[in-house]
Amino acid sequence: MKVRSNGTQPIQSKDDVVRARQHAKMLAESCDMRLIDLTKLVTAVSELARNTVVYGRGGDMDWQIVEDGIRTGVRLTFRDEGPGIANIKMAMTDGWTSGNGMGLGLTGAKRLVDDFALDTKPGAGTRVTICKWTLRSLISSERNCKALTHEVTAAEKR
Repeated sequence: MKVRSNGTQPIQSKDDVVRARQHAKMLAESCDMRLIDLTKLVTAVSELARNTVVYGRGGDMDWQIVEDGIRTGVRLTFRDEGPGIANIKMAMTDGWTSGNGMGLGLTGAKRLVDDFALDTKPGAGTRVTICKWTLRSLISSERNCKALTHEVTAAEKR
């Protein structure tokens, strides 16, 4: 797997949660991700960034644009030095919450992305890594198809 670009975005406040969503959207757009997949990724980012602030007391979102064969992906790691998660099995159960949320943050994020990994220990913080993929060959085919359709339509109007 090849890392095309990478960086880090701090997540310390509610405003940073908004910035993390915007940054994820920009990264997904740079990969020509379909709107439905972009929306899923941004929703997952919202949940995980919020968890980083609320439960982890702030942290960072490390980002990468990765390539694997014909796939291009946005890989994000949310990390904090908070209290960690004592019971992972419970935390990955829909509806369970350690706070005032709806209990859908981790499980909801997992359903919205293609790859999901959780690494946590009580007293040692939490790392959640997600990735959303798109196929480069399909992007080229869609562009070529749209361009061809536009050319045919323009020719028919003449």
